Amino acid sequence: MPVSEQTFRQLALEDPEGHWELHCGIPRQKPGMTLEHNSIMSELHGILWQQLDHTQFQVRSNSGHVRHTPQNYFIPDVFVIPVALQAPLRGTRALESYDAPLPLVVEIWSPSTGGYDIEVKLREYQRRGDLEIWRIHPYDHTLTAWRRQPDGSYAEARCDGGTVQPLALPGVTIDLDALFA
Repeated sequence: MPVSEQTFRQLALEDPEGHWELHCGIPRQKPGMTLEHNSIMSELHGILWQQLDHTQFQVRSNSGHVRHTPQNYFIPDVFVIPVALQAPLRGTRALESYDAPLPLVVEIWSPSTGGYDIEVKLREYQRRGDLEIWRIHPYDHTLTAWRRQPDGSYAEARCDGGTVQPLALPGVTIDLDALFA
């Protein structure tokens, strides 16, 4: 049964361990994940954290929400937030959520959410205008990147090793071989 945005925000704040998302107004809990999923999520968070200028960017993994409409709130596995977007939230005790396009949003494939991530979340991230969206597959050892083009479309690229550099995060390099090791 659909709920209001206010009801969802209250639910998410009162049960932060529930990892609540909202799709088409329906609350949905993120399920538990595999060791491989969680390991890559933690490792990627650490790599990004080490390379980013913390006065400019923050990193979240499995916390915080991205919002496209009042009916759609998602918790990406990893995402990078410009610090300037956090200013309106400071001191408000409001649910951490971001409407503005983000430089990097990452989903890591898992057996329980793989289809949902591509069919639902990827499309919403593109509608939001996020600059770069990654899907990392921990078993195939691949990264698929969708990069926003000047005309608003997305170019898709797939990597199965080597290094990758997020376009909107100058100076950041991810060694995929090390990430998948």
